[in-house]
Amino acid sequence: MEKNIEVSLLLDFYGELLKPAGRHAVDLYYNDDLSLSEIAEDTGITRQGVRDSIKRCEQQLFEYEKKLGLLSRFQQLEQGLEEISALAGQIMRSTDDSQLRSLAAQIADKAGALKEKE
Repeated sequence: MEKNIEVSLLLDFYGELLKPAGRHAVDLYYNDDLSLSEIAEDTGITRQGVRDSIKRCEQQLFEYEKKLGLLSRFQQLEQGLEEISALAGQIMRSTDDSQLRSLAAQIADKAGALKEKE
């Protein structure tokens, strides 16, 4: 996964654990695509201070993921739901049993609903 996307996702999962100023700087850098200079102007600290804050927060985010694994679990669940939907679709296409088709459709619908809640 590209680092920018990964950091952005990690911020979604663990951002509340960061100090507000650091979280804000990381959000501006990764989600709003602002430069270090633009963030420095916005926050009133030096460009180097912004860089240091972002690097420190990145390190914390990766450490939280290493210890807690929430993003990894989320991605596994997402992949599992996609596989469940695909298998239910195969069952619906490969059987003439209307009751089995109905159950497979319910499984696919439930998997789709769970995926939408993410």
